Order: sequence, then C-alpha cells, then structure tokens
Amino acid sequence: DLHRQGIRVAMITGDSQAVADAVAQRLSIDEVAAQVLPADKAAAVARFQEGGQRVAMVGDGVNDAPALAQADVGIAIGAGTDVAVESADIVLVRNDPRDVVGAIVLSRGAYSKMRQNLVWAAGYNVVAIPVAAGVLMPWGIDLPMAVGAVLMSLSTIVVAANAQLLRRLRLRPDRGGSR
Repeated sequence: DLHRQGIRVAMITGDSQAVADAVAQRLSIDEVAAQVLPADKAAAVARFQEGGQRVAMVGDGVNDAPALAQADVGIAIGAGTDVAVESADIVLVRNDPRDVVGAIVLSRGAYSKMRQNLVWAAGYNVVAIPVAAGVLMPWGIDLPMAVGAVLMSLSTIVVAANAQLLRRLRLRPDRGGSR
C-alpha cells in the first residue's frame, strides 16, 4: 500500500468527477483532479512539483505521455501505447497498476542495498589497503599477498550475498509471494 510507505496518492483523469470520486474512494486516493484535458495533465504534474513534491506519474496512453515526461519518475503500464512507454522512466511489464507498489519497494530496497554495500566496501578498503601496504609491519603483523587476495575475494562475496537478499522483498504482498 502506497500510504503505508508515506506516499500521497493523487489521480489526474479525464473521467467525470462522479466516476473519479467513486474510484478514489474505493482505492483510498488522497486527491482527485477530474475532467482534465490531455494537454493539462502535464500542467497538473507541474503544479504538484511547484509545491516541492517529487512526483511519480503512472499512465498508459498517448494522452499521458507529456505528464509522464514532466514527472520526476514516469511509470508506463506495459500494455500502454508506444509513446507512453517511450516517455516513461519505468515500464511495468504486466498490465497491472498494483505493480507500482512493487516497483517502489524494489527501488527502495535496491537503493538501501547499494548504500550498505558502499559502506561495507569503503570500510573494508579503509582497513585492508593500509594493512596490505604494511602499516602494521612495525608491530610484526604481515599480510601475505595470497591472504590479501583471498580476503578481497571474500569481501566481494559479502557484497554479492548482501545484494541477493533483495530476493526476499515482498513485491506483491496481496499475493503472498515474494515476487
């Protein structure tokens, strides 16, 4: 659920206000802009951005392409038109807008793993490079080159294993699976 992730959800649609309100109520959408002309969707995205908000736009049609391009992150539904897909930063393979939640979970997880791996690699190298260069030699501590090579390989394995933990993310919690 987007709300649990601290994301405010708005809908910009060309549909009537009554239809938009019904959909918004059913899906717990925070803000609705109905009867918006295709040309005005990008302007609506820009208004959100003027308020200092980062905006992700989800769309599937030619009418959504300018708004997808205007958004900080444009997300096209896989079965969308070619122009929508070309305008987007992310393309969802399935024609299921619920996959947006999974894409956000995956991107946040990948960013977190990237930061963890960067901290690990930097910390490891801050310690390992001076030791390998012999800074501890005055105290009789020597790191043979073969041991240094093995430790470097182990560090790479730690980074790769940590990245594999992304597989544990629940991208589709509504289906109970991990993918």
